[in-house]
Amino acid sequence: MAIIITDECINCGACEPECPNTAIYEGGESWKYKDGTSLVDDKIAMPNGIEINANEEQTPISDEFYFIAPDKCTECVGFHEEPQCAAVCPVDCCVPDDDYVETEDELLTKQAFLHK
Repeated sequence: MAIIITDECINCGACEPECPNTAIYEGGESWKYKDGTSLVDDKIAMPNGIEINANEEQTPISDEFYFIAPDKCTECVGFHEEPQCAAVCPVDCCVPDDDYVETEDELLTKQAFLHK
């Protein structure tokens, strides 16, 4: 399951540097799958089957507050014992995203894929 940042976010930015996958972005910021990963190819099939272009700019998920790109979020599995964004958030707005439920094995597969 990915983590989502709720609309209770105060835009403090504490979470962004903690993400080992560079999956957290400031509101309104476009992002790329290659940011902070080893992905570089124009055409890549993600472990979940979605085909992406690692170099293509993606539309911001939120214009108002920090957001997490769910296809890049591994809940810090493979890096830390708990999601670091949630650990440092002063208002507890980094919570599990029920729309992106993944097993630990799926998260580990995604982590290995992002950081070959």
